[in-house]
Amino acid sequence: MAHRITDDCISCGSCKEVCPVDAISEGEDKYVIDPDKCTDCGSCKDVCPTGAILGPDE
Repeated sequence: MAHRITDDCISCGSCKEVCPVDAISEGEDKYVIDPDKCTDCGSCKDVCPTGAILGPDE
């Protein structure tokens, strides 16, 4: 299961910048992670200023 972005996302783009597999894109209300591309590396979670990204076990 891939990481996911919650409604706490402020659309700052920090996560997109660090994603090594380009799995994150700007959605309508928040950024979204493509579960087919996500490798669960956690880079996005580490840089999120609001803690809006949850790992596969959260």
